[in-house]
Amino acid sequence: MVEITDVRKSYGNKHAVNGISFEVKEGEILGFLGPNGAGKSTTLNIITGYLSADSGSVKIDGTDILEEPLKAKKDIGFLPEIPPLYVEMTVLEYLNFVYDLKGCKLPRKQHLKEICEVVKIWDVGNRLIKNLSKGYRQRVGIAQALIGNPKVLIFDEPTIGLDPRQIIEIRNLIKMLGREHTIILSTHILPEVQAVCDRIVVINKGEIVANEKTEDLINAVDGSRKLVAKIVGPEDEVLKALRSLGGVKTAEVLGKRDTDSISYMIESQERVDIRKPLFALLSGRNWPLIGLEGMELSLEDIFMRLVGKEKDKEVGKKARKGVK
Repeated sequence: MVEITDVRKSYGNKHAVNGISFEVKEGEILGFLGPNGAGKSTTLNIITGYLSADSGSVKIDGTDILEEPLKAKKDIGFLPEIPPLYVEMTVLEYLNFVYDLKGCKLPRKQHLKEICEVVKIWDVGNRLIKNLSKGYRQRVGIAQALIGNPKVLIFDEPTIGLDPRQIIEIRNLIKMLGREHTIILSTHILPEVQAVCDRIVVINKGEIVANEKTEDLINAVDGSRKLVAKIVGPEDEVLKALRSLGGVKTAEVLGKRDTDSISYMIESQERVDIRKPLFALLSGRNWPLIGLEGMELSLEDIFMRLVGKEKDKEVGKKARKGVK
């Protein structure tokens, strides 16, 4: 549905976007992540046609955004970080204005009423936008993006500044919209991505550093793994044996959880799977292993490792230049 191919954009000597490529499939909710200054907003502005790329192409449902901008933009609904609202208008006045601006051909009253009911703003349709809460303003911003029933919705930080209840409501709304639209969600709130998105693209310093299904993103990160093992045996001897096991980085006692077993946190060295050696050790000592549970990295951990890798590469480059 959305194809980004070798897109580049520079401002002077700074590469804001440096040859990125990725696709968003029909009906997919894609999380687009990156630290401040990574190139997220530049990429979104190129996808929506607000900016032109120096090179590369963006296609919306097969239509090139630069070659046929009007056709491509009809398939895009965009909610920028700051919703483009005219606060002196009522909600319905504003939505009618956007309807005319987009040249929408769908039955006006029915279409706008359906949108208002979907985003739950019908009851405030006659209120001035300036008198609405932040949450309702975000809903009005989403409503304007839905006018014309575009195939692709792009949301830039849709829950920023909202309270916890409003955040949950907007997340649920995005999930619901994902049933009938392709969605790109740009945010720095990682739990939001984990809760809503099917796949995640991470950008840093203008380059893609990860492009994985949400549940598979952990596989994009090389690193240690943590296990919680419930073992029956003498605590001191078990702990000593665990710490001496090849591939184990650290081992600590978590405490007793059952009457005769003790829980241990075991962290492996990088790229080492210690499960089989652990089982062999315990069976050889006749210490029953009655539970083994993996502790997955949080999305925050994964994000920091991915971004950290890029920083390490940059430091290495500078160091090599210094040697020369």
